[in-house]
Formats: sequence, structure tokens, C-alpha cells
Amino acid sequence: MTTEDKIRKQLADNPILLYMKGTPEEPKCGFSRNAVEALKTTGTGYAFVNVLEAPFIREKLPSVSNWPTYPQLFIEGELVGGSDVIVAMVEDGSLKPMMDAVGGA
Repeated sequence: MTTEDKIRKQLADNPILLYMKGTPEEPKCGFSRNAVEALKTTGTGYAFVNVLEAPFIREKLPSVSNWPTYPQLFIEGELVGGSDVIVAMVEDGSLKPMMDAVGGA
């Protein structure tokens, strides 16, 4: 299985998936921390991949998603965006309905 295949399988297997630096309990960068804090307010579960422990995914994902930075939030395999987009969507109320519609993790 190639790294891209693995990424595509992760996206297919997880309705809501956050690629981040660290874990939700222990984010390893401010942007990942901001994303996790914003996602917590939705009350919806999600899966995550710690790209610091998955260097091949960390290298390959930007070419798959066309998004150069982390974190990256996907819902139903589609890129939603990074930290600023996640925070803005939580603030304007548009993210929770998207997450609720797919059931979360």
C-alpha cells in the first residue's frame, strides 16, 4: 500500500478526520491547539492522525489535499481547511451542522 493509498483509506474510514501535530490531548503546535479547541466546542467526535508520528503521511498529504500546512480537517473525505478555517466556521456556526450530518467518531 502506498502512502497515498493509506491516506485515502484513512479518509474513507473516518467521516471526520483531523491531521494534526500531536494529539487532541497534547497538541504540538499552536495551530493544532486552536483547531482542537474549536472542534471541542462542537461536541462532535472525530478521528485524528498525529503527523509527527507519521512522517510519510506528513510529507505526502499536502500533495493529496493541495493544502500545505497542518492541521487539516476532512469531512467525508473532503478538505474543509486548516486552523483559521476551522475556527471561523465554528464561530459562524457552519461547522457543527456539517459534522453532525456525518455522525462524527
